[in-house]
Amino acid sequence: MIAPERLRVLVEVAHAGSIATAARRMGFTASALSQQLARLEREAGCALLERRPTGASLTEAGRLLVEHGESIAGELRDAELALARLRELPAAELSVGTFATAGQLLVPPAMRAFREAYPRTRLRLVDLEPPDGYGLVLAGDLDLLITHRYPAVKLPPARGLVRRSLLADRLRLVLSADHRLATARRLRFEDFAEDDWISGDERAPSRICFESLVEETGVRPRVAYETRDYSVILALVRAGLGVSFVPQSLLTAADPARLVVRDLAGRRPVREIHTVHRNRPPAHVAKMLDLLREAAVRLG
Repeated sequence: MIAPERLRVLVEVAHAGSIATAARRMGFTASALSQQLARLEREAGCALLERRPTGASLTEAGRLLVEHGESIAGELRDAELALARLRELPAAELSVGTFATAGQLLVPPAMRAFREAYPRTRLRLVDLEPPDGYGLVLAGDLDLLITHRYPAVKLPPARGLVRRSLLADRLRLVLSADHRLATARRLRFEDFAEDDWISGDERAPSRICFESLVEETGVRPRVAYETRDYSVILALVRAGLGVSFVPQSLLTAADPARLVVRDLAGRRPVREIHTVHRNRPPAHVAKMLDLLREAAVRLG
């Protein structure tokens, strides 16, 4: 029979990417975790990991076991929370995964209000770049995930999870105040074919969105600067070094000096911000969801 505690070790190694990193996160030595994994492989009757000097990757059997292990770990955590509620004990911790923008604009007011409602519950915030984090929620390592999806980017599967829209964050065109088209009445993507553009790297969701617009229009402008940091993007735009798309939520908190914010004719791309959690969220998770929705309404 496969032991749940060893199954949890495999799930943690899958998330961490290496036995050493997983050992640090779980507070064990790498050799202790290796022994647990060896016992798990004997229980399973096959190899679950391919070990390399740079890390460890799952075999086909390992991926299958992790898929079930994440769900089992999450169910065990749900059972622990249900027992705590039965004993009228407050939840010990609320763990929230979030990306940078939400961590800056949505999470602080929600967490402050949460602390007033649940003063004995510890708060833990984890920085995650979308689409990461779904497996952590499924396994119970995160109570709640705040994530996003840009146009043309596929949504990860949410099997066993609840994913709800939190905010429709419109992508706006930003250019410097002295740009030649700053005062033009109507702007098209084609008008910026000769401009330098600022976008994320090739794997960034914002870049995938940008490239889909390129494919759709047939215009191929040059991406001159690659960065995922929107504060850097705005600084480069102010300096007249290029144009870019920036989420409206960030622009509400940005210094408007030397920036012109416009929309392209006939195009209203939206970055969808979602919350992701397990079914039947306990009271403290439901409270945080309510507070995040309130923060999103104020931001919107």
